[in-house]
Amino acid sequence: MVAVPVLALVATVGAGSSLLGLPVSDDSAAGPKGSGTALASDRRMPEKFRALISKWGNECSALSPQILAAQLYQESGFRTDRGAVSSANAMGIAQFIPATWAKYGVDGNKDGKRDIWDPEDAIPSAAKYDCVVAHDTRKVPGDATRNMLAAYNAGSGAVRKYGGVPPYKETQDYVRIITSTAASFETSAGSSSAVAEKVIAYASNKIGTPYVWGGNGGADGGFDCSGLTKAAFEAAGITLPRVANDQYDATPKVSDPQIGDLVFFSQKKRAAGYRFNSRDIDHVGIYLGGGKFLDAPHTGAKVRVEPMWWNLFMGATRPTASKTV
Repeated sequence: MVAVPVLALVATVGAGSSLLGLPVSDDSAAGPKGSGTALASDRRMPEKFRALISKWGNECSALSPQILAAQLYQESGFRTDRGAVSSANAMGIAQFIPATWAKYGVDGNKDGKRDIWDPEDAIPSAAKYDCVVAHDTRKVPGDATRNMLAAYNAGSGAVRKYGGVPPYKETQDYVRIITSTAASFETSAGSSSAVAEKVIAYASNKIGTPYVWGGNGGADGGFDCSGLTKAAFEAAGITLPRVANDQYDATPKVSDPQIGDLVFFSQKKRAAGYRFNSRDIDHVGIYLGGGKFLDAPHTGAKVRVEPMWWNLFMGATRPTASKTV
């Protein structure tokens, strides 16, 4: 095992499963408070922890309630009993080891004690430690959330040394599992459906696949933007047209995008006085909630998750089997 300042992935008490394989991106560095996102009820999580996780999951911009919930789920399965101790002597719902708790544990409920077994102390402490390592790695290239999680597992020094998630299998697995589980918590917070979950599951498995103009995942292995969305919806049993503006025209429009919806963009919207024309749409992706979408962006890039391009946003649609061509 690599150096683990707080957590021991292999030796966790309650190992959460990787559900969607979806990294959650946040391009901003840690420091400012989060966006105020709340966590919806979820059958995997005791309701008594939801408000705590919603509050402290917005401690900094690299963190979210979904990421924090996924960490706690992975580390302990939300266990708080005295048997929640790993082989590395990590304890409680957040699986702090005593030395790290001594330095970073906080009195979250202001009762005059810092109790590693009390979720009202341990959950705020986990969030604050997340934000400490996010700050430590703020100048490292790449995704701030993924770097934060890698530093939480392997230490900030390792992330700085390797310029991102270090090449340790345990740490890479940790980042993958937490971000994918976080995506499933995100899905539970929106008006998701079985279609949305299948679409996201397919597309998330293509993260890191190269952009290929005209690509649809065939012999070339790559995707362009509409090739990815077409393939993802086909995995859910829905056939879409091939190009982005046709996908927009063929599918039901929605005013407020929800998880799993198609979101469309146009570079022409940059022009002063631009007037909407669906034939100007030149990009499409899959909305993930929380102001993020998954797409195959452009030549030289790879399938990824990124913040919404609101300045270029043209609209959203919600494909259904009965209303597509």
